[in-house]
Amino acid sequence: MMSLASKSSSKNLSHLMLAMAASSMLLLSACNDSNTQADTKKVEKIADLSIFEGCYTVSHDEPAQIKVSQQGGAWVMQMKEPASAKRVWDDAEPLEVIENSDIPQFFSIDPDNVDAVIGRPDRVLVLAHVKPVYANIDPLLDSEYLSYIYKGANTIYRVECDDVNTDILANPHANIVIDNVKETI
Repeated sequence: MMSLASKSSSKNLSHLMLAMAASSMLLLSACNDSNTQADTKKVEKIADLSIFEGCYTVSHDEPAQIKVSQQGGAWVMQMKEPASAKRVWDDAEPLEVIENSDIPQFFSIDPDNVDAVIGRPDRVLVLAHVKPVYANIDPLLDSEYLSYIYKGANTIYRVECDDVNTDILANPHANIVIDNVKETI
């Protein structure tokens, strides 16, 4: 037969075990909530890639040269074909998310000022979207979009997409004649 003290200790021990089990469950559920939040942030980052959907060029008054779109659930890019081609845009090339920690490899901008980065797997082309607030205060940026194309970085402009074939391979300086400068005495 159990003594009164023994019953009380047993009852307290049972309450202690129950409290520890409840605390553990709360801690575990809190950990699961933070993982869910981290997963949600990853999903939000992928959703933010829609900011790249559209066409781009190196100058406001030039036709589109690059098209970024979503095809079959994946992000792709296309380049405009020359006028002699039988189509306007070339075959779609895949794009992938690039981590903000990799930004210094391509751009001289603080990664905290960039919303999203995508690029070709071979990194010949990388596009970054600069936070609008930062683009407005940095005098070196006149666009929210940056491009890195084979070892060179510059701002690019989002323009209307078009299906007009242009000869982007033509030499714009072909008809320019440069005479020797003659000194006059």
